[in-house]
Amino acid sequence: MPYSENSIKKMLPKSYLHKLVAHDIYVAKAYFKTLVPMMDKYVYNDGTMKELMSLTGTIPVKYDDKIYNIPMCLWIEESYPQTAPICYIRPTREMMILKGNYTSSNGEVELPYLEEWKSGECDLVSLLQVMQIMFGDCPPVCMQPPSEPEHDSCRLQLQRQADVLPNADGCLCLSLPRDDGQPFLQAYETNC
Repeated sequence: MPYSENSIKKMLPKSYLHKLVAHDIYVAKAYFKTLVPMMDKYVYNDGTMKELMSLTGTIPVKYDDKIYNIPMCLWIEESYPQTAPICYIRPTREMMILKGNYTSSNGEVELPYLEEWKSGECDLVSLLQVMQIMFGDCPPVCMQPPSEPEHDSCRLQLQRQADVLPNADGCLCLSLPRDDGQPFLQAYETNC
């Protein structure tokens, strides 16, 4: 969906500086096309919830001569541009966050650019460009390690249909079918 400055302005509550915020978001979207502006609930560390403007999507980062799309969310408070956005890495299910120089274990982005934010000198496009450079040196996410084959075979065994059958002496045993269809006695009740 294409966004104009006017459509972004209409999304913003009255408490935002409409013209400035809409312009900064519009310019950021022009450079980073996968980012989507939306109003959403943000939960602060003290549990307070607030409806904030966010830019959510991915930014391309070059690492080891390959381009990776890092999932992000930038929360823009009503006090923007006086205060820096609150930025988080949003890993997919296949990814895990790498705590590092620029990312906390919960995915919050911790850059000097954010800490030294100055209204009039800092903006969303510059912030996103700084993230591209910093995350190119120290990626904030990686792919989840593949599960162990041993664990996979255990999961497959547990997913098979199991029967609990009485033994000749009255004890119970757990029967799992073998791959060839024949019953395979797996475990016996020990209280017989």
